[in-house]
Amino acid sequence: MEDKKITVFCGHYGSGKTNVAINYAFDLKKRHESVSILDLDIVNPYFRTKDSEKEFNEKGIELICSSYAASNLDIPALPSEMYAPFCRKDNYSVLDIGGDDRGAVALGRFSELIKKSGDYSMLFVVNFYRPLTQTSEEALEVMREIENACSLSFTGIVNNSNVGVQTNKEYIEQTFSHVQKLCELSSLPLVMTTVRDDLSKQFEDIENVFSLTLQKTILGG
Repeated sequence: MEDKKITVFCGHYGSGKTNVAINYAFDLKKRHESVSILDLDIVNPYFRTKDSEKEFNEKGIELICSSYAASNLDIPALPSEMYAPFCRKDNYSVLDIGGDDRGAVALGRFSELIKKSGDYSMLFVVNFYRPLTQTSEEALEVMREIENACSLSFTGIVNNSNVGVQTNKEYIEQTFSHVQKLCELSSLPLVMTTVRDDLSKQFEDIENVFSLTLQKTILGG
């Protein structure tokens, strides 16, 4: 997957997009000096990038999020600092967007800046084991809702299908036909298949495999 100055991760509730966004920011930092991660998830207060703040600080990654993140308050407020990374030519930004069309409304505030950059990816994170995205057709419907809400079109698909710690190779392989059909229906490429780090060696023959380290949450462990 080619590095872009702006990489946006969107998906349905529970798709795992936050975990993917965090891992991708860590991966970007291996190749670029200035990396920021922006938490635009104003919908889900339970697992946010704020939970990994210590790791971001240790790796020198800038975290920009609502001051209410990782609290019991869920106030849809976005700080003005959110706009800063878009103004830095040497910066690579990763955006974590809230689930579905309601969360994508927040992204709409930045859509013109993102388009103007001309150097971005907007990736749909899908987990075919989650409710309402268990078929290619259902996933496509969610994709279109998000696109309509934020006035941006997806450029690729991330297969993040899993069943948590119970996930094994077979669970992931069973979704290959679903994601292939989704790619056909949407005319978009599959840019990444995520695999938990301890399973990655079992997928060495698969292209575009991205190894994930599962992040712990502040709320709920």
